[in-house]
Amino acid sequence: MNVLGIDLGATNTKLVILSDSDEIEVLEAFPTRGEDGADVVLGRLIDRVRVLISERGIGAVGMGTPGLFDPETGVVEIFTNLPGQWVGVPLLDRLRTGLGLPVTLINDARAFTLAEGTLGAGKGAAVMAGLTLGTGIGGGLLVGGELFHGSTGSAGEISHQTVDPDGPICGCGNQGCAEASASADALTSATGRDTVEDVYRGYVNGDEECVAAVERAAASLGRALANIVTVLGPDVIVIGGGPASHGGEVVLEPIRRATLRNVTLVPHEDIRIVRAELGSEAGAIGAAIAARSVLGGD
Repeated sequence: MNVLGIDLGATNTKLVILSDSDEIEVLEAFPTRGEDGADVVLGRLIDRVRVLISERGIGAVGMGTPGLFDPETGVVEIFTNLPGQWVGVPLLDRLRTGLGLPVTLINDARAFTLAEGTLGAGKGAAVMAGLTLGTGIGGGLLVGGELFHGSTGSAGEISHQTVDPDGPICGCGNQGCAEASASADALTSATGRDTVEDVYRGYVNGDEECVAAVERAAASLGRALANIVTVLGPDVIVIGGGPASHGGEVVLEPIRRATLRNVTLVPHEDIRIVRAELGSEAGAIGAAIAARSVLGGD
């Protein structure tokens, strides 16, 4: 039976269908328009998905969300980069009631990790770490083919390790997280460039401000990833998100160098840091995989 994956993004919402034979059908992407408020956004989404349920034989729905929710109740606790009042919204109940189907919620970076570890660049890995670069930086851990959530349900926030105790305040409230120095916003703010693509273009061209910002970001992420390598010993680290998707090795190579610089206990040839394979739909694909587990699939 088909399952539907939804990636509720700050800018766009993406929908994909995943068959029981792992065939992926990318359906559409449409503006989330979070400024309309949670009730309007969810009502619009529910109306669209109801149509798909009736037309496409959908058996379950998974949704990737840009933040954290109570793993038992599905009530929103933190929603990052999405306008409007979302904290306290009973997201899981709203979707289950509105759709009349089993619904699974998953953090969007965990969804990315699940997708890449199941069908993408980390397929077959016993232990995989995933990192998504963008406005914020998300992370996830896959162990034995399953997401590792930890006792709190929030394990895998790789970029919220403290890598510089004297560093900038992060959006999460902590000081010196890797994200605070390495997010797209941090890069553009440090260089005065309009987009992160402009920053990396300046980096390639040798612009001093851009080079300094990129190397600073890579150093922060390198420390965070070196900790993951030392503690967990992943088979592979998969990096995705807009900058990695568009910039490729220009983005990955400084991070790879910084990671190796901070690892002494693991042979460098055993450390694999690779680019994601599933593109911008990875979050929706991962949400669909999570939904499939409700139906007794993988």
